[in-house]
Amino acid sequence: MRALGDNPQGLSLAAIAQIVDLPRSTVQRIITALEAEYLVEPLGPSGGFRLGPALGQLISQTQTDIITLLKPYMLELSEQLGESVCVSTLVGAKAYVVDHVVAERELRVVFPIGIKAPAYATASGKALLAVLADEWLQQLLPDPLPIVTPCTPDRITLLEQLGQIAEGAVAEEHGELIEGLSSFAITLETYLGRYSIAIVGPTARLVTRREPFQQALRRCQQSVERAIGRRATHTS
Repeated sequence: MRALGDNPQGLSLAAIAQIVDLPRSTVQRIITALEAEYLVEPLGPSGGFRLGPALGQLISQTQTDIITLLKPYMLELSEQLGESVCVSTLVGAKAYVVDHVVAERELRVVFPIGIKAPAYATASGKALLAVLADEWLQQLLPDPLPIVTPCTPDRITLLEQLGQIAEGAVAEEHGELIEGLSSFAITLETYLGRYSIAIVGPTARLVTRREPFQQALRRCQQSVERAIGRRATHTS
């Protein structure tokens, strides 16, 4: 399913088998079972498969649950810091915003719910990429990384950043997706899945408050994972 998620146009059985490194017969059995649950669907006469409609329903149900649980923490974080807050998950190689709280101030940042951005150019995405195994990163990250702004990191720089985040650093980006905007983010390991929560705002404001923002994110992470339940961490 991850292989199909990374290829929304669909894949043949042979292509799926090659990507996941499994025998074609095994892939056929898995696809047949997923098709019965409408989690994948055939492409038609041309052959091949793509993700099915039931997957979207499952994601929507899960996200509705996580949004309900996380909303109080998002509101508290935004009110405490006076900045916008968003929660994201990883969809393929993109950070997908599932909910946000917009700070009520004259100069504010709004990331629409449902927007997808290159994970390597956002703090939310970096936080989520940093917990993945190296083999997944090799598959997800193009080489070279497409440049979004002059501040977008190259592959070597990104991998160095991900290593630091994996060792406990708070993820951050400054003008890498949109010039003049910055963000800090940290992962949330919950029984409903892995998400990231980010503080987003103008670079001029955020860089002067780096330490308190990072501390606030760590406290939020501890509170969320204590309340919702941290799942066993694995790199996948």
